[in-house]
Amino acid sequence: MIVLKEVITQELNNLNEQQLQQVADFLAFLRYKNRVASLKIDERQMAALYQEFGEEDRKLAEEGIDEYAKSLHQEDLR
Repeated sequence: MIVLKEVITQELNNLNEQQLQQVADFLAFLRYKNRVASLKIDERQMAALYQEFGEEDRKLAEEGIDEYAKSLHQEDLR
């Protein structure tokens, strides 16, 4: 592991500013990816939430479609 770090350090010393910025961006991506991977999602809890709010979401969507259709009809009348 130490040899690998030394090789990487040597390679970093040979990079220009633009390449170093790319390395920094990649390191930020790796940190983000690690945080996201550590999140645990309980699929049973998610399913229960979908079930709980599913009917309400469907009703709101249908109401939204009705209002949208009415507004389209009013635009056609103009």
